[in-house]
Amino acid sequence: MNQQTANAAEYFGKAEQCPVRNILDRFGDKWSVLVLLVLGDLEMLRFNQIHQTLGDISQKMLSVTLKHLEADGLISRQVYPVIPPKVEYRLTPLGQSLLPLLGQLTQWALGHAQEILQSRAEFAQRQSNR
Repeated sequence: MNQQTANAAEYFGKAEQCPVRNILDRFGDKWSVLVLLVLGDLEMLRFNQIHQTLGDISQKMLSVTLKHLEADGLISRQVYPVIPPKVEYRLTPLGQSLLPLLGQLTQWALGHAQEILQSRAEFAQRQSNR
């Protein structure tokens, strides 16, 4: 094992200590990136507005996703003391700093979606022929 490989193994080898895995695990879920993109586009939304915008997310999953993003400091939650309760969500400066990167990822995904879907179909065909 060369020095570069040893350094990579030390850096990435332990999940609980690897900052890259720790952060990317959050974005590896189905909804976090979409919530961040929606809040990036629309700036401030209430829970039901986010729910309606995303469409097929359950209320429970949206609630969990929002709590995780708030815990990470990527979104803020403002509660107004009215009845019924009014809660607004918006990106924090840290969350806003992610938008250019998420925009690049979105553009890449849109630009390569057909190619990836084609590759998946070809792979599935090869697997079924075995």
